[in-house]
Amino acid sequence: MATIVAPPTLGRTPAFWITAALLLLVLAASGVPTPLYRVYQEQFGFGPGVLTAVFGIYALALLAALLVVGGLSDHVGRRPVLVGGLLLQAVSMVVFLAADGVGWLLAARVLQGLSMGALTGTLGAMLLDTQRRGRPLGALVNSAGPGIGLSLGAVGAGLVVEFVASPTRWVFAVLTAVLLLGAATAVVLPETSPRAPGALRSLRPAVRVPRPQRAAFLTALPVIVAVWALGGLYLSLGPSLVATVFGIADHLVGSLLVLAMQGMAAAGAILGRNLVPERAMVAGASLFAIGVTGTAAAVVSVQVTVLFAAAVVSGLGFGLAFLGAVATASAGVAPAERAALLSSVFVAGYLSFSVPAVVAGVAAGALGLEAVTEIYAAVLVVLALGAVAGVRLRRRAAQRPEPAPGAAQESLAA
Repeated sequence: MATIVAPPTLGRTPAFWITAALLLLVLAASGVPTPLYRVYQEQFGFGPGVLTAVFGIYALALLAALLVVGGLSDHVGRRPVLVGGLLLQAVSMVVFLAADGVGWLLAARVLQGLSMGALTGTLGAMLLDTQRRGRPLGALVNSAGPGIGLSLGAVGAGLVVEFVASPTRWVFAVLTAVLLLGAATAVVLPETSPRAPGALRSLRPAVRVPRPQRAAFLTALPVIVAVWALGGLYLSLGPSLVATVFGIADHLVGSLLVLAMQGMAAAGAILGRNLVPERAMVAGASLFAIGVTGTAAAVVSVQVTVLFAAAVVSGLGFGLAFLGAVATASAGVAPAERAALLSSVFVAGYLSFSVPAVVAGVAAGALGLEAVTEIYAAVLVVLALGAVAGVRLRRRAAQRPEPAPGAAQESLAA
């Protein structure tokens, strides 16, 4: 009887960097449609409302997957979820290749969202599992990854749109092949999460934040909401904003705006890697508020230079603040609860990423993109400054001396 030989698995350090590369790959794939939205608008003839619906349905599908299978790899193992998620991502690229109308685009984005929902928490947990104990980089890669990956995807697709005759075919054919290669690579990653009971129970839709991390998660929540909501605006309506408000029709310029914000988000996460998490959150949220205020000023004055400068500043704040939020929320989390916690972080992020952007796209039809951007910016500034105030209040509460034993009873008796 023939014996089945298991494939060899990689060591801890190469597994960490391959996982990081897979995270960048799927994030780049999710950023690729941004410069292509205007191409599809011209081909299929739809407006901002439909555009943000195509964008938003991806995030909603991702959220549904996060809620259902976000913690599944804590029970069945990381590797099966990674391989399945990457194969589903490849299928979504094939649907993009076949797209000849809005219905196909919606179907492709749903499949891509479901794949990303399965992969987001699993890849994040795998990074925490395989990071070196003496030099933990998991939170840094989880924080910098979205900025780097989305920037690579958006700018790469923007370049293809400018210089290649059939951009959608080239982009999605190449991504299909690379994702299939990624799925094959995931087979040789080490299994870092042994099987545990409760897999079926974990499929019940829920946001699961372990009790010891709940206070820190709530402190980080306003930051997560604010920065991801800006990311959603840039990735859905950024190129349209450049074209309609600033009169620049070049597809590549819209992609460069995404790069200015998301690329600096990655830089902010890297620059803040040695800061105390809550200090990174405060510094990042403050910079973010300044940058978003600059975005509103750029729209009012119709100054594209100010728009790009504001994108750089808000992106830097994005990276710092989100790094601090992830590190704060995940501090001390048990290994068996990592995927569920990170999935909860990204549920909050992607909900903020999608719903406000869809509302903005619908409102733009009635109010105009300029007015909607100004209102959007004002709300984000309030959220960011509220997060700064919340962190400072938490610090003050932590510094208060504990009452002596029996002091409360004596006070009541008096």
